[in-house]
Amino acid sequence: MARANNAQSYVWKRNCLLFFWVFPFLFTCLFFSESHADPDAFHLHGKGDEMLLFQDIPSVFGASKYEQKLSEAPSSVSIVTSGEIKKYGYRTLGDILKNQSGFFITYDRVYQYVGARGFSRPGDLNTRILLLVDGHRINDAIFDQALLGTEFPVEIDLIDRVEIIRGPSSSIYGSNAFFGVINVITKKGRALRGTEVSGEAASHDTYKGRITYGNRFQNGLEVLVSGSGFSSDGRDLYFEEFDRPGLGDGVARGLDGDDFYNLFTNISYKDFTLQSAFHSREKGIPTAPAVRIFNDPDSWADDVRAYLNLKYDRVFDNGWSLLARLYYDYYKYEGFYPYLLSLSEKDPLQRVVVQDLARAQWFGGEAQVSRRFFDSHRVILGAEFRSNFAQDQSAKIRGTGDTVFESKKDSHSWALYVQDEFQIFDNLILNAGLRFDHHDLFGGRVNPRIALIYNPVPETTLKFLYGRAFRSPNAYELYYLESPHGDLEPETIDTYEFVWEQSVREAFRLRTSLFHYNIRDIITLKEDLLFRNVDKANATGVEVELEGKLPHGLESYLSYTLQVAEDGRTGRRLTNSPRHMVKAGLSAPLYEDSLFGSINLRYMDSRLTLQGRDADDYFVVDATLFSRNLFSKRLEISASVYNIFDKNYGYPASQEHHQNIIQQDGRTWRLKATYSF
Repeated sequence: MARANNAQSYVWKRNCLLFFWVFPFLFTCLFFSESHADPDAFHLHGKGDEMLLFQDIPSVFGASKYEQKLSEAPSSVSIVTSGEIKKYGYRTLGDILKNQSGFFITYDRVYQYVGARGFSRPGDLNTRILLLVDGHRINDAIFDQALLGTEFPVEIDLIDRVEIIRGPSSSIYGSNAFFGVINVITKKGRALRGTEVSGEAASHDTYKGRITYGNRFQNGLEVLVSGSGFSSDGRDLYFEEFDRPGLGDGVARGLDGDDFYNLFTNISYKDFTLQSAFHSREKGIPTAPAVRIFNDPDSWADDVRAYLNLKYDRVFDNGWSLLARLYYDYYKYEGFYPYLLSLSEKDPLQRVVVQDLARAQWFGGEAQVSRRFFDSHRVILGAEFRSNFAQDQSAKIRGTGDTVFESKKDSHSWALYVQDEFQIFDNLILNAGLRFDHHDLFGGRVNPRIALIYNPVPETTLKFLYGRAFRSPNAYELYYLESPHGDLEPETIDTYEFVWEQSVREAFRLRTSLFHYNIRDIITLKEDLLFRNVDKANATGVEVELEGKLPHGLESYLSYTLQVAEDGRTGRRLTNSPRHMVKAGLSAPLYEDSLFGSINLRYMDSRLTLQGRDADDYFVVDATLFSRNLFSKRLEISASVYNIFDKNYGYPASQEHHQNIIQQDGRTWRLKATYSF
């Protein structure tokens, strides 16, 4: 992969390294240098890793912005634990989501895009899923994109659990909580109790390393500091659309590389938590999108995502609780694309490299108070503000410095929200929420959510759900190339859902969801390269999921999804929308409590491409062997094989691609070892 040789970029990354990682760590050392490890921290989880791997997670935070039982959450919720991540060999957040009911992934060899409930149009940028890390919004301020692959700003080994909250949640989160919310809960320092190092090797000359320190001290200070690096050469990719003389027989060679480094800190003391992340990733672009030159080594992209988040969380003696946060965020996208262009009417075509740049900075805050009234009402009141004080985009010719376009914008928003969890009877809850969002470009929006939750018997929960959500046009849709994109308005979705959750003998949990939604004012890139509110969509579907957790570490899951998604104007099937999905997994102990074998199976129905053809259905199997305490109490080892049967399959390409289908990886492998000191 080509590398930018830019001294200013190096200096900037060095300064970000100091700001987002080194400074918080030095702050800890200076102010708490007399602290000593807290011996009680070793007993906080009972049997330590045993509990972390096998305990059931009975509660969720992200559904209502406070801890509540899964059965009382006003949504259909799934939890993926760190133990499941290890045993199933998940490598990215996208890996986790593609094995969950109702979700599917599209990968264009640069980014992973998630689809939910039959909706994921080619070229969409994960704008209709809200991604959080410990409650902090990760969607950026240019594209509103949720980062799911190797560009995700938190190392996957630092995830304690992932909360997957389906359905609209704009009533408490505002824009982008359209089809759901993904809340990633990170590990605390007490989970490590020392230093941990990890190394990986995988197919296509892929290597990864990580070092993490975590602890809890006697004075209550808790620290986690982690750094990791990743490098992959990727694979050579064949595209029949470019199989012509002079184009390397349609093979993109050495352009699928992927490199990143990641720094993360989480520091807690009493009611305060300071979290920071810095993530820089470079990815080759082998697909030659738009009119770019195929098989050119100067085609690559760089993403940088960083943030500082200070949170205060306290429960007072009088029953009131306060959650407040202040944050600063940074995002940069830099893409290099070779074109054959004529710089003037008289000049012949020549090769030029266009540098696309998007850079955003924003800060904001949130305050939320909650209290229980009359033993039957749990009320939360909240307010948020956000200032996107830099939303800059440009395109320039590398070498000459000629500017194709440049845009410098800013925007601001604020919101108020309220939610009441009303315990009508012991077995009947009414959960109602309302949020008002005001954006300086689009004015005000009101979004409600209401849920009636009924437990006819302790093992059975019935949920009747309605919610409205919206997605505001992002800076890319509004200002890219400074084209007159018209009076864009936010998209709107209304979702109706019935959920039946059933426990069977305390070892199995069945979740069935029937849903229907209508989307209006979908923002679409038209043939004139302008974004407009022109499309509608609706879908009806069912999700059925059965999870089992048996004694001695045996775990399993099985899900089936049927989703019929159609264009609201023509009634035709939506592109990139599989109708049927089947997913299954089994993890079983092979030797006492030290060696586990796990297998994932995924069947995906065919998907309609933009060219009117189908990307074929496929069936893929992954397998992982995971060991802990087998050779040493401090050592964990795993070996994974993905796509065991070397299935040849692909995903629908977007409008900017010449390809109809983007091929995916065949059989690959990964070896991983983690040692704790």
